[in-house]
Amino acid sequence: MAAVMRLVNRSTLTSAMGQQYLAFSSAAKVQAAGVRAGQALPEKVKIVEVGPRDGLQNEKTIVPTESKIHLIDMLSASGLPVIEATSFVSPKWVPQMADQVEVMTGISRKPGVSYPVLTPNLKGFQAAVKAGASEVAIFGAASELFSKKNINCSVDESLQRFDEVMKAAKEAGVPVRGYVSCVVGCPYEGKVAPEKVAHVAKRLYSMGCYEISLGDTIGVGTPGSMSEMLEAVSREVPVSALAVHCHDTYGQALANILVALQMGISVVDSSVAGLGGCPYAQGASGNVATEDVVYMLHGLGIQTGVDLSKLMDAGAFICRTLNRKSNSKVAQATCKL
Repeated sequence: MAAVMRLVNRSTLTSAMGQQYLAFSSAAKVQAAGVRAGQALPEKVKIVEVGPRDGLQNEKTIVPTESKIHLIDMLSASGLPVIEATSFVSPKWVPQMADQVEVMTGISRKPGVSYPVLTPNLKGFQAAVKAGASEVAIFGAASELFSKKNINCSVDESLQRFDEVMKAAKEAGVPVRGYVSCVVGCPYEGKVAPEKVAHVAKRLYSMGCYEISLGDTIGVGTPGSMSEMLEAVSREVPVSALAVHCHDTYGQALANILVALQMGISVVDSSVAGLGGCPYAQGASGNVATEDVVYMLHGLGIQTGVDLSKLMDAGAFICRTLNRKSNSKVAQATCKL
């Protein structure tokens, strides 16, 4: 999950990344509540589509506003219940999101579909509401160094900054979702203690966030480390209020999502066509592809309400716009691109 306002300089991290995180495959112990064959799975999973925001924000070439709007409309038509539309941050930090007002006012809103936006401060929240946003998201990190290098403050200080956003949202009746970055590993600190993740998640939940999305921002998690982290967080926050946001840098995203499902989580973030590269490692893949998640869920007999064919059409459209191949294995296998 790349919810930060500033992107990290990948050149300082690339050389150490591979060696540092290979240890994750054997570092975490799978606890008793972890992966066990035959554990009950949820009957239905809510997919939170983050492609239009988290997926596109790292693109160096500015995507035309009309293409963003068309992408969101196609995603709406596929049956996705939640589509994160844009981010109300300063264009200085995220130029790709400079057209946030035009996007919010240009999309065709489908009844029953939520279109949340990221709002890092009160100014962003006010602009978002003015543009018609009916749900917003805020973000924190479980890593002190990640927080300091990206938003120039400690974890606790970053959470304090959201107090005024939460107060304004409560007064306006706008629900707020919370993100926690680096829940398994950090590009600066290495392994992140599950207790740190639990602390931040608990703070966001106690502040009033209705749902907490736990992001393996650099995709180093394994079923073992994911299980360990989820156990710690679920002791502080109800499982019904948790979501997972997995990146596929090491090819572990679907396995990690399955672990989360086995532990009772029924909300999954993903990005159409696997949009959203990891800015911390040259060539690393980013968000898990929504097509691949839906394919797996349907294969498990889990309802999503998503039409996979229409979803792949949306992925093919944005890939043509970006002039690249889809990162979705399902799309590749079915020759959509």
